[in-house]
Amino acid sequence: MTTQRQEEREVAQNDAEYLEKYGFKVDAKPEFQTKKGLSEDVVREISAHKHEPDWMLKIRLTALKVFNSKPLPMWGIDLSKIDFDDIYYYIKPGGKKSDNWNDVPEGIKKTFDKLGIPEAERKFFAGAEAQFDSEVVYSHVKKELEKDGVVFIDTDTAIKKHPDLVKKYFGTLIPPTDNKFAALNTAFWSGGSFIYVPKGVKVSMPLQAYFRINADKAGQFERTLIIADEGSDVTYIEGCTAPIYIGSSLHAANVEIIAHKDAHVRYVTIQNWSKNVYNLVTQRAFAYENAYVEWIDANIGSKANMKYPSVYLKGRGSKGEILSIAVAGNNQIQDTGGKVLHLAPDTSSKIISKSVSIGSGVTTFRGLIHVGKNSDGSKSAVRCDALLLDKESKTNTYPKMEILRDDADITHEATVGRIGEDEVFYLMSRGLSEEDAITTIVLGFIQDLTKVLPLEYSIELRRLIKLDMTNSVG
Repeated sequence: MTTQRQEEREVAQNDAEYLEKYGFKVDAKPEFQTKKGLSEDVVREISAHKHEPDWMLKIRLTALKVFNSKPLPMWGIDLSKIDFDDIYYYIKPGGKKSDNWNDVPEGIKKTFDKLGIPEAERKFFAGAEAQFDSEVVYSHVKKELEKDGVVFIDTDTAIKKHPDLVKKYFGTLIPPTDNKFAALNTAFWSGGSFIYVPKGVKVSMPLQAYFRINADKAGQFERTLIIADEGSDVTYIEGCTAPIYIGSSLHAANVEIIAHKDAHVRYVTIQNWSKNVYNLVTQRAFAYENAYVEWIDANIGSKANMKYPSVYLKGRGSKGEILSIAVAGNNQIQDTGGKVLHLAPDTSSKIISKSVSIGSGVTTFRGLIHVGKNSDGSKSAVRCDALLLDKESKTNTYPKMEILRDDADITHEATVGRIGEDEVFYLMSRGLSEEDAITTIVLGFIQDLTKVLPLEYSIELRRLIKLDMTNSVG
């Protein structure tokens, strides 16, 4: 058995490892930033600095009015401590956007080098994008995909190069009236990914984006739009991190996915924001005839997280799956889940949620299954499993079923359990420390997620959870 001093040294070593890998910050002087606070002047300044067309400025100003008219949500997490006037809504890093990694400014390049982005791109991805605070600093896609007509650029550039596509779809899935933070994003959005996959094109390797908040009291509001044309196939993976500051930061993204007939889109998130970040995200997909949309959503970081990926099954035979994991350590709130709306015949869906709570951490699952009157032959299965690692941790479950047809095939199951002392004792008797024993049990609990991730991301997720467990247990 290790002594208390040895255990303290191991925890300190893991803290240092975590900070070295994710919690560091660089001295990167911005080229331009707006003043703190939220106002029409700031919206106009952002739009003017980006040289946007008038139609986008009008969208932004309308969204700001919507944001100001809507109260904070009265359910879920208490968001009353967010000071919207103590946030920088736009911070442009120095240097020019580039498709050559060597041209990225040294301080920013150092950040993403430490996170392993260029190496991961070379090994595993068909294209990669890196956003630093409010702007994408690097974007590259393999030449063979460009020849196939695949577009993978930041959304700001898409407005200039593909205005008709952006105008056709932007805000049609998530209008600013949807919720207060969707309106906030629409008013102040910057960066994010724009993807168009032409008819019949199958992207065999994932596209990747990485979002990094570096500045203190910064807001990041990327806007991602993915359009998968008929019979196409694409996987998109995003990672998110931030340094640790005393002040709170805010991340409020909007993600819209359009999967046309027979298309397949898989969207993967590994969210590891630092524990001073409010993460308030709206994600929505429309799936048309025989289309298939998957959300694979891993939430480890953030101070408070509210995220419920949704799929609207709008075409016959369409399919939606949501696989969610949330890990809440000390002083963390993970409010996650998913929504599927069956709006056409012969549609099917699955929601699997896994949550782990430690110490003062709280996890909450919110799920919605809606089966409309015209959705004959629809099937859905919801499974929600929660694991509590001690007597202090908490979990909540709020499933909702709106079934408007008698012939719908709907199942729901939920389990809540505490980690077993016998299991921990057994593993410790085989030579594992208590932390390693608990980590092993947790990794087994979430294997539904890790086995469907690309190998590199599966390894990284396991490593993150091991660090989180070691820092929280004891």
